[in-house]
Amino acid sequence: MPKIMRCWSLLLLVASLLGTQFVLAADPAQTAAKSNPEMSIQSQPFGKTANGQEVTLFTVKNGDLEMELINYGATIVSLKAPDKNGVLANVNAGLDDVALYEGGHPYFGATVGRYANRIAKGKFSLNGKEYSLALNNGENTLHGGEKGFSRYVWDAKQVQEAHGIGVTFTRTSPDGEEGYPGDLTVSVSYLLTSDNQLIMEYQATTDAATVLNLTNHCYWNLAGAGSGKVYDHKLQLEANTYVPVSDALIPTGEILTVKGTPMDFTTMKPIGQDLQATGGDPIGYDHCFVLRSQDGKLALAATVKEPKSGRVMEIYTTEPGIQLYTGNFLSGSPAEARIGQHEAFCLETQHYPDTPNQPNFPSATLQPGEEFRSQTVHKFSVEK
Repeated sequence: MPKIMRCWSLLLLVASLLGTQFVLAADPAQTAAKSNPEMSIQSQPFGKTANGQEVTLFTVKNGDLEMELINYGATIVSLKAPDKNGVLANVNAGLDDVALYEGGHPYFGATVGRYANRIAKGKFSLNGKEYSLALNNGENTLHGGEKGFSRYVWDAKQVQEAHGIGVTFTRTSPDGEEGYPGDLTVSVSYLLTSDNQLIMEYQATTDAATVLNLTNHCYWNLAGAGSGKVYDHKLQLEANTYVPVSDALIPTGEILTVKGTPMDFTTMKPIGQDLQATGGDPIGYDHCFVLRSQDGKLALAATVKEPKSGRVMEIYTTEPGIQLYTGNFLSGSPAEARIGQHEAFCLETQHYPDTPNQPNFPSATLQPGEEFRSQTVHKFSVEK
């Protein structure tokens, strides 16, 4: 008898004498489902990209919430949440097939990087060397460039953490991708917990100094995706100041008070109340707010309430800023899930835009030997 079999037989004999049972380790996600029958995760094909890469759809449930994810762009396709009557509705804009996601969608639900938001003129200097990035937003770089993280197929693994069940996506962004320096290994986990939280966890390491700003770009409408304008949603931001921008949405370098301006969400008010007063072309919010918490600890950043449905979403983050975007550029086309202007909003937790060119902003530089870690939590509830 082979040695390993003799050892196993001996273990079984001892176990029987002690009244103990041995079981083989199961898939951790399935283990979570067994320990909590209301939590489950399933996967199925979602089609193929134009170059033949297979895309997988993951469906994660916790009893109250249901989330769909795909490994193309590490993207949240949908998130269903109950209203005050217990009726489920999808509150996150998404698309139906891979071709639409490949077709230049407005980052619906995607993981955005290497640098979320804008970098002026597509240039920055680091350690005395200037880097030039792809220009994909006029004369500036937006959300990583022409092919940012939202346009790659990521590796995916079903996971169970102590606090939730979901999927971890990973990829390595090679040195020079879109002009950014360093081989960057990055992972993002999207987890549902038993207490109706969606946890987003980011990690990254690099072999050369680089800049990094990761976020998720969900478009929310708590009345239900596609149900109309979000003007009646009530919003409160934990921010006394904001980052003013030029007509091209590039920071001026100032940090200004929100008091007495349309940017004041220090007390809860409808998103549409002062939206027309923001100016801009097109009109609407597309601004980064400076959160009161700047110590890297998880803290409340935003609270949103939708009066008719009773749905409430609280956002907590370790990031220093949150970008409020009211879908100003949405056109209502099939390629944009027929979502029109101001019919969804984004609350992107992140570093400030153009930080690599703004020495007074909190640093977004990642050095070799350091580990980037960031967490954002969306907590869902209802108000009767």
